[in-house]
Amino acid sequence: MFLPTAATSPVTAGEAREDGSPEDAELVSRCQAGQTQAFEALVVRYRSRVYAMIVNMTGNDADAWDLSQDVFLKAWKALPKFEARSQFFTWLYRITHNVTYDWLRKRKIGNGTEFDDAQGQTPAAGAVTVPRHEPEPDTRLRNKEVGGRIADALKELSPEHRSVMLLKEVEGLSYQEIAETVGCTLGTVMSRLFYARKRLQTLLRDVYETQI
Repeated sequence: MFLPTAATSPVTAGEAREDGSPEDAELVSRCQAGQTQAFEALVVRYRSRVYAMIVNMTGNDADAWDLSQDVFLKAWKALPKFEARSQFFTWLYRITHNVTYDWLRKRKIGNGTEFDDAQGQTPAAGAVTVPRHEPEPDTRLRNKEVGGRIADALKELSPEHRSVMLLKEVEGLSYQEIAETVGCTLGTVMSRLFYARKRLQTLLRDVYETQI
């Protein structure tokens, strides 16, 4: 797929971290025991990914910082009830999705049925418009043009289709994790992804052809 994935993937339960830091489950357990330092570690671990997801959904750099703070505040308040039936990062993305979706509804961005992506932004790791290396000037120009086309194409998707697309292609979540994040069935996730991909392929047909 043409959308780049995030730079790093979250660590799942039972998987050791290369830097030797505690796993999410251990940090969550410490948080629930009242250790605020453990929550600070989770914030540091996921703040860039949360911020990037919000920028992709809203196209608003300044508001993305405020919304990120709101996400982590809600996460801190809700942690005592977290039962680890899902991975922490999936649970956190669900909060991020809900906070951002509520903000979009209140602001009535666009016509109320589509997200409004900004072009020319330089969001954090995982954002769809950021090159993963330092290319030559002509390649940078081409990447900027393609990034702008992708952003325009994403605008044509509904919030429901765009959110599952970002979670799959940018954040690298599994179908089941996406279903848990957006609160729908596995079949719905698959059908939304199928429609979103076919729609983007149609909108970006000329981009595909130039890449061959």
